[in-house]
Amino acid sequence: VQLQASGGGLVQAGGSLRLSCAASGRTLTNYIVGWFRQAPGKEREFVVAISRNGGSATYADSVNGRFSISRDKVKNMVYLQMNSLKPEDTAVYYCAANTAVWSTRGQASSYIHWGQGTLVTVSS
Repeated sequence: VQLQASGGGLVQAGGSLRLSCAASGRTLTNYIVGWFRQAPGKEREFVVAISRNGGSATYADSVNGRFSISRDKVKNMVYLQMNSLKPEDTAVYYCAANTAVWSTRGQASSYIHWGQGTLVTVSS
C-alpha cells in the first residue's frame, strides 16, 4: 500500500487542523493505521493508532482529548483531527500502516508502510 499524508500547515496556538492519509494499492482496513510525529532534533514519537475495523484507538497522553482519529472506509482514508493545538505539537506528521497485532500499535518498527510526512507548525 502507498500512503500520502496531507493537510499540514501553519496555525496559531489553540487552532485546529485535519490531517489526511490517503491510501492506494490496497484497502486500509487490512492495516492498523498510526500517526507518528517528529519534531526538529527529536526522535519520532507515537501519536495515535486506529484498529482495522475502526473500533479501537489509542492516543499518546500528550494528545489525548485534543486529537481524534477516524477512518473513511469508502474513501480508503484515515483522518487525524487536531484541536487545541499547542506549539509543542509542531512536527512533521507521518501516517503509517501496520500488519502486525494490535499490541504493537505504539511501536514505529512494526509499521511497514509510511507516507512522506506533512509539516504542522503551531505558532505561539
